[in-house]
Amino acid sequence: MANGLDDVVAAETVLSDVDGLGGRLTIRGHSLPELAGRWSYAQVVQLLLDGFFDDLPGDVELAARLGQARSEVFERLRPMLPSLLSVDIYSAMRAGMALLPDGETLADALRLIAAPAVLTPALLRLRRGEQPLAPDARADHAGDMLRMLNGTVASPALTKALDTYLVTVCDHGLNASTFATRVVASTQAGLTSAVLAGLGALKGPLHGGAPGPVIEMLDAIAAHGDAASWLRDEIVHGERIMGFGHRIYRVRDPRADVLKAVVRQLGGEGDTGNRLAFAEKVEQAALDVLRAAKPERSIQTNVEFYTALLLEAAGFPTDAFSNVFAAGRAAGWVAHAREQQTTGRLIRPQSRYVGPMPDLVA
Repeated sequence: MANGLDDVVAAETVLSDVDGLGGRLTIRGHSLPELAGRWSYAQVVQLLLDGFFDDLPGDVELAARLGQARSEVFERLRPMLPSLLSVDIYSAMRAGMALLPDGETLADALRLIAAPAVLTPALLRLRRGEQPLAPDARADHAGDMLRMLNGTVASPALTKALDTYLVTVCDHGLNASTFATRVVASTQAGLTSAVLAGLGALKGPLHGGAPGPVIEMLDAIAAHGDAASWLRDEIVHGERIMGFGHRIYRVRDPRADVLKAVVRQLGGEGDTGNRLAFAEKVEQAALDVLRAAKPERSIQTNVEFYTALLLEAAGFPTDAFSNVFAAGRAAGWVAHAREQQTTGRLIRPQSRYVGPMPDLVA
């Protein structure tokens, strides 16, 4: 039996391939370096959805349709936003998305992809005592998300940085949230139901909930003053070193290098540059400590480490990092849901019963 379904092929997909030994990520025939920083998020949405909707337009019109979807989500959900603030920001976003129609059309799909980028800034502004800002349907998707958060038009560099992040995390094989999405989609439930399953799985700290704790770790190490000793103490006490290790990659996560380069481009000599320089020292110390403590395993930097620095620089609070992850991954979830609905069958694995058996009556 494969504990945790390791090495079990549960789906055939044209969407993405994760090469854990080679450290490569392929998205619909394109390597991650081909896409990140070169294709916009709207272009990658078009790439992922291609073949799953008969009325899918080209990437230019799709970008306009995505902008329209942002406006539709805002107008539909704006009256309910204040009532969502009694829970954490991720649960509030998920609750808002649950109110969207559970349909199968391209319009339904684009609203689900747009929703995290609209709800997250709106909810954060309400939490700060500020009024949500309506989307600009003509704006770039990442740039509009930043404007709705901060109230000003973001710099081209910051807009490109967030756009590159959304592309980098748009899809990643049959990870936990994508598998959850496909399981629900296989029942022929609507797209909203399937995406909500992905959102539930992404919240866990072993999946999308990890970038926030990276910032907490960096702050704790800065206060302590000695990265190596702090990290060794964590390992002795059985704690996980956040931002390191991956279920599939046995070499460095290729997304980490993409995002590290983006943060470096943002950095310069300011606060982000200083944060990056410190993080690089912590990264090297962590790799050294992990190599010494666990020589039998290859534990390398993963996507969460530099995600944390990028999203901090963009102005998102740590408890909203998973929301931004969802804003990128939503396109992959929708594409996988459609692929499962059109080419797959009901996912129904077997279990092995290991509990007690009833007494047999003669």
